[in-house]
Amino acid sequence: MSTHHTDNPLDPHVTPVPLDKAYRLLNHGPTVLVSAAHAGQHNVMAAAWACALDFSPPKVTVVLDKATRTRELVEASGLFALQLPTVPQAAMTVAIGTDSAKSVPDKLQRHGVVLFEAPGHAAVPLVQGCAAWLVCRVIPEPHNQQAYDLFIGEVTAAWADDRVFRNGHWEFDTAPDELRTLHYVAGGQFYATGASVNVA
Repeated sequence: MSTHHTDNPLDPHVTPVPLDKAYRLLNHGPTVLVSAAHAGQHNVMAAAWACALDFSPPKVTVVLDKATRTRELVEASGLFALQLPTVPQAAMTVAIGTDSAKSVPDKLQRHGVVLFEAPGHAAVPLVQGCAAWLVCRVIPEPHNQQAYDLFIGEVTAAWADDRVFRNGHWEFDTAPDELRTLHYVAGGQFYATGASVNVA
């Protein structure tokens, strides 16, 4: 792929998430990075509009603008990944959400994006340093895709950093602050995921 691509085995903290718990990775409304690859090309973009859609099988929605290179790769390959960037990745998230690979072909290298492959899922590049990752197969809905830029994906594999997501639950209160996920507002402003309010 590029010099910024690693085939290293998964980081020791990257732990599989059971598919019946995958929706919980998105339930708190985080900003995501969308990655895809096709025919030797790969790209990553930021998306604030991604959502869990169903439990079993787990499904997600994400809005992908027609102007983006990533959308072209998603449509060509039928696959994409969603990953949850963390506080140290906020500037990178804005940068790759602002720059288009169509006008800035080296945007991933320029903004320090390091890609890796999960065993058995080499068709979709994943972004290192995130809190969680979901590999998805597009469920084709041509009308929604054309009219609303809305893509539906079935989650086929998921992982999370076990320092912040364990036993099917986010543990932001005890995790290092740098593993907090991002919630985009506008104009380069995010909120980091905050303290829990538990109504037991």
